Amino acid sequence: MAKPSDPKLPIAALLALAMTGFTCIVTETLPAGLLPQIGDGLGIDASAAGQTVTAYAAGSLIAAIPLTVATQNWRRRSVLLLSIVGFLVFNSLTAWSSSFTLTLVARFFAGAAAGLAWSLLAGYARRMVTVAQQGKAMALAMVGTPIALALGVPVGTWLGAAIGWRWAFGSMSGLTLVLIAWVLLKVPDYAGQPAKSSHTLRAVLRMPGVRPVLGVVLTWMLGHNILYTYIAPLATPSGLLGDLDKLLLVFGVAALAGIYATGRTVDRGLRPSVLGSLAVFAATCLALGFGMRSPGVVCAAVAVWGLTFGGAATLLQTALADVAGDAADVALSMNVVTWNSAIAGGGLLGGVLLDHFGAVSFPWATLVLALTALSIAFAARSHGFPPGARQSSGPVIAH
Repeated sequence: MAKPSDPKLPIAALLALAMTGFTCIVTETLPAGLLPQIGDGLGIDASAAGQTVTAYAAGSLIAAIPLTVATQNWRRRSVLLLSIVGFLVFNSLTAWSSSFTLTLVARFFAGAAAGLAWSLLAGYARRMVTVAQQGKAMALAMVGTPIALALGVPVGTWLGAAIGWRWAFGSMSGLTLVLIAWVLLKVPDYAGQPAKSSHTLRAVLRMPGVRPVLGVVLTWMLGHNILYTYIAPLATPSGLLGDLDKLLLVFGVAALAGIYATGRTVDRGLRPSVLGSLAVFAATCLALGFGMRSPGVVCAAVAVWGLTFGGAATLLQTALADVAGDAADVALSMNVVTWNSAIAGGGLLGGVLLDHFGAVSFPWATLVLALTALSIAFAARSHGFPPGARQSSGPVIAH
């Protein structure tokens, strides 16, 4: 908990990080609402246009770790600006491209920029504040994520209808120009890791607690993405498919509430926050399993699910950064890969479940994954998710 003597949170700087996260998510999801227009513009069908999302995810998966390791000696603001300039260049290239191949290349490198940004944001937010304020700072820096998840696809669809898909990507480039100025004016700079103390991937992976936290990331987010990716078939038995936009809005608003709650609890009780979120998520899956045909049950379950998911990024990245100490950026690049693998895995596993067992299988498969994540987190008492206030238990990143 922040003390009266603690300095005020650097709100403007943290919101710049939140805007960076917002840019990552909206850039990723923007094509989902524009597939017909992109297909018409590039002379391809909608399924081929959907590969622009795949290319972005592939860029994040492949580039996050090598780019983070390669830039760990650089000054931190330079790395942050590099990732944002990447969005500027490759969103602009997407907007101008008349070639499907060039568009895929641009999307791949935009994903690479996102992978680098995600590995940086949590550690950057922690370095701006005292140890007692780190959880609250990270919650604020992550607030752009649920907003983007709730608004990215509908905003993209609206922009595509209003100004065309190319201008939609162009507007993202305009947003990054504002963000570059914002970072230069408000975000402090920090030194990178000295060359002699740079951390190898293998050494970080062997740190006590890193693997359990990544295990929770994989299982929790795999379960989440089965439900989120296939929320349309999930909503169909209850008759809510026609209100899918409203259902996603409920999820997004609840996720914002989850971030707010997490910001108030993460520093005092990271372990109970993680265990509580996973237990409630598991109970929500159970409720969905028995009540998929009830609109009321589905709406309530989506709201509670959003509440538990909203703080997940803050909780898991805080835990990972705590156990990794001054190797946090490298550890968080592993988090990017694990998180994106869970997104891809959720799409693949959900597709198999849908084809063979129908949407009714989603809550039960997700329940198994939620309970697995809960078991891993519960067992990681000594390293990963220790009891007590975080400032008394975890390593601290030097300012």
